[in-house]
Amino acid sequence: MSILNRDQIRIHPGSATQDEALREVAGLLVSAGSVTPAYLDAMRQREQTVSTFMGNGLAIPHGTNEAKDEILASALSVVRYDDGVDWAGDPVTFVIGIAGRGDEHLEILSQIAILFSEEDDVARLAAATTPDELFELLSEVNG
Repeated sequence: MSILNRDQIRIHPGSATQDEALREVAGLLVSAGSVTPAYLDAMRQREQTVSTFMGNGLAIPHGTNEAKDEILASALSVVRYDDGVDWAGDPVTFVIGIAGRGDEHLEILSQIAILFSEEDDVARLAAATTPDELFELLSEVNG
C-alpha cells in the first residue's frame, strides 16, 4: 500500500510560518483520507511538547499518541518551502507530515531519517523542480 502519492507533494518558491506549514501538511493528509481534521490540533500539541525538527532542513510533524483515533490510514504529506520555514528557531525547507496506524509511524520515520541523513540525497530532493521529481526520489518510502 502506498503511503505517499503525487497529490500529497507540494513545492513552494516562498516561505511559510510554522503554523501555515502545519496547516498545509495536515490538510494534505485530510485530503488523502488519512486523518480527521482534528489531527492538526494534535500536531500543534506535539510541537508544544517537543519540536519535530530533525536537522538537515527537515521537520516531521505528527500527532500526539492520544490522537491515534484521528488516524484513518498511514500516509505522508511532503511540502518543500524553498525560502524556508522558521521552525521554532530552526531553519526548515522540508516539512513531512506523518500519520501512522499502530506502530507504522516508527518504520516510516526511520525510512525518512535514513533518506535525510545523506547530504547527497537531501541535495537531490532540494534540486527537484517538480512534485513528480520529488515523488520519484521519495518513492522508496512506499516500500
